Amino acid sequence: MQFRYGKITVKIGSNVLAKSDGTLNVSRIAHLVDQIAFLHKNGVEVVLVSSGAVAAGKAVLEPAKKIDAVSQRQLWAALGQVKLISRYSDFFSEHGLVCAQVLTTKENFSSRAHYLNMKNCITTLLENKVIPIVNENDTISVTELMFTDNDELSGLMASMVNSEALILLSNVDGVYNSHPQSKNAELINKIEVAEKELENAISGEQSNFGRGGMLTKFRIAKKVAGDGIGVHIANGSSENILVDLLDTKKDLQHTFFVPNKKSSSGVKKWIGYSDGFTKGQVVVNQGAINALNSEKAVSLLPVGIVAITNEFKKGDLVKIVDETDNVVGIGKAQFSSDNFEIEKKSEKQRPLIHYDYLYLETSRTAHSKK
Repeated sequence: MQFRYGKITVKIGSNVLAKSDGTLNVSRIAHLVDQIAFLHKNGVEVVLVSSGAVAAGKAVLEPAKKIDAVSQRQLWAALGQVKLISRYSDFFSEHGLVCAQVLTTKENFSSRAHYLNMKNCITTLLENKVIPIVNENDTISVTELMFTDNDELSGLMASMVNSEALILLSNVDGVYNSHPQSKNAELINKIEVAEKELENAISGEQSNFGRGGMLTKFRIAKKVAGDGIGVHIANGSSENILVDLLDTKKDLQHTFFVPNKKSSSGVKKWIGYSDGFTKGQVVVNQGAINALNSEKAVSLLPVGIVAITNEFKKGDLVKIVDETDNVVGIGKAQFSSDNFEIEKKSEKQRPLIHYDYLYLETSRTAHSKK
């Protein structure tokens, strides 16, 4: 059997792992582990991002008294993570394989040093033939700094470890041109990064047991594909779904996001997933936007900035928006906002954001520059 990829990141959603009553679907986990073990033994490196801790915790106990939603989630996540990883460990052991638990929060990616430390951890596990099982640490995550859901986390992981593909397993076959339950809904088999109109037709409805939904998956998939990684959205409850997806001789009904041919550099990838940690914000004119989106490697000069709406220091991450408040990109400031007017009046302007530390949102819909 020939496989499409040698390294993949697989995200298993809550709706795949939870039964209708919200408790953990153990037989589903066992079947998915069988598939991952088969791929692993045939030379495919797998990073697994798994939801399901809260579902597993629900089966352990009910709160002794009425508590708020956040405390309830913390309780079930803390209890369930132990049970979830124990299930994975037992099932992988049956195949003679070792797995490892990696719990993280969005704040762990707030600095380049933390990002590289996480990357080193995952790389070391893979080099030692260990299967990393990554999940957000819901027990301590601060609401304002939580990942949208594990779709966002899996996109970051796939980008960070340079996976060839990200596979998002959901409870539907892929992306539809309207709500999947609509009478005339049709599955979209292939989506290009430049596709813009489709997003308006996708339902923003959240999944039953997770925090995300198909709209989140669509946006993350486009972001990851824009960085040169192919993305598959498929039905995790289908028999042998992972092995069949990677089998070059099979063509399954699912949605594939076609990746850009070029990928961003490592530092740009980190910046691209750091929008929650920007300190400053600048407004740029259309001339600057045209220059940034040209085929040339262009830095952001003060001349193209029409306003500073949030102050920042040297080294801070800065959000770049157009004059209608649409996000253009994110970059690392070369000097503080206090020095902006001085730099703008200088005969030889220094770039506020150097090209090497600039991540463009529009690169996903146009082209991705190295």
